[in-house]
Amino acid sequence: QVQLVESGGGLVQAGGSLRLSCADSRRTFRGYFMGWFRQAPGKEREFVAGISWSGDNTMYGDSVKGRFSISRDNAENTVYLQMNSLNPEDTAVYYCAPRTRFTGRGDEASEYGYWGQGTQVTVSS
Repeated sequence: QVQLVESGGGLVQAGGSLRLSCADSRRTFRGYFMGWFRQAPGKEREFVAGISWSGDNTMYGDSVKGRFSISRDNAENTVYLQMNSLNPEDTAVYYCAPRTRFTGRGDEASEYGYWGQGTQVTVSS
């Protein structure tokens, strides 16, 4: 069974930081471009960041540029999302997933599959 496990979410005050992890426990997605998305209640799933297998190529959603940083440790089969300068608008469930389609730029949820269960991030004002 394919399994991605996100962790590291929680409650933080505005201006604070969190680091999310996405563990590929079965090493299923070696070689894949990986993405982080988030979804707030009543909103569509939004692209946050993506990273190539080598780590050489990264991309970010406009709302998080300069505040969030994506990285990966392939030896540990884990992708990270460092989130700094958090604000209440960052409150959402955060998901990671491998990119399984190459129909666009890589910032659409439809290009990804095998979603994890997500981890809740709540930023208080």
